[in-house]
Parts: sequence; C-alpha cells; structure tokens
Amino acid sequence: MSADLLLEHIRRSARYNQWANRRLYDACAALAPAGYYAARPSFFGSIHATLNHILVGDSIWLGRFKNAVPAHITALNQILHQDFAQLRAARAAKDDEIIAYCDGIDAAQLGRTFTYTNSRGETFTDPLLPPLMHFFNHQTHHRGQVHGLLSHAGAAPPPLDLIHYLRETA
Repeated sequence: MSADLLLEHIRRSARYNQWANRRLYDACAALAPAGYYAARPSFFGSIHATLNHILVGDSIWLGRFKNAVPAHITALNQILHQDFAQLRAARAAKDDEIIAYCDGIDAAQLGRTFTYTNSRGETFTDPLLPPLMHFFNHQTHHRGQVHGLLSHAGAAPPPLDLIHYLRETA
C-alpha cells in the first residue's frame, strides 16, 4: 500500500472515530443517569467507566505519539470526569486533537520509530504505523463494549459500522 493511501486511511480513521463517538455519546445522553452510571457486568463495570477508559487510552497513546504523555493519568481505569457532560466535552476535544495529529502526519513519519514506556513500566521502540493502527482498533473495541452495555440499559445502540460512516459522509 502506498504512503498516500496509508495516510488517507489514517485520516479517515480519525474522522470515523469522531463520528462514532458522537453517535455513541448521543445514545448515552438519552439514558437516565441511573442507567448510564449503573454497575454492569463488563470489564470496566459501567458505561461511564468504559467511556472514561477510552479517553484514558486515547490520551496515553496520543501522548506517546507526540512525546507528551499526560502526567495526570495514573491508571487505565481512572475516572477522568465524573460528570457525563464534562466527559463528553473532553471526548470531543480529544477527537479534534486526534484529527489534527493525523492530519499532520507525513509519509516519512510512518516509518520512523518512537520510544515509550507502557503502564507496566516496560519500554518499547516501535515504528509509528502499527501502534497507530492499534490506537484506532482499541477505540473500536471498547466502543463495541459500550454498544452492548447500551442494549442492557434498554437503549437502542446506534449503528457504528465503518461502512455506515463511509456511506453517510460520501
């Protein structure tokens, strides 16, 4: 695959991420607070905690890519925002930051390596492209969990498939 096609895919992935997050947050906003915050059988224990984890992961990975890991994040299950409205605003800002970062990547950067330390203190040096693809896959994975939790909460989960995004934005 050419560098131009990879860059196009990365930039599309950033915009798809924003689109999917908006749809997911719209669905969550329709829930009563009791349903949104309720303990549910899931890895992070609730819709709210799972949405916080996605923001935590995005902040950590984007920080690694930009060599500026946020010091205020200390755990993968950290609740960055207790309030849904604040979390939603932070999510929107992070999505804008992700798009700006991806729009700024050039072909030379895709093959360059970067070094980072993970949450267990292990240090890795990787080329940018595989962790960047993991970054988008991680978001999709956990949005899928929230999608399922919305069903358990009695809400209609929105379609989040990439093909829906492509058709809607064509």
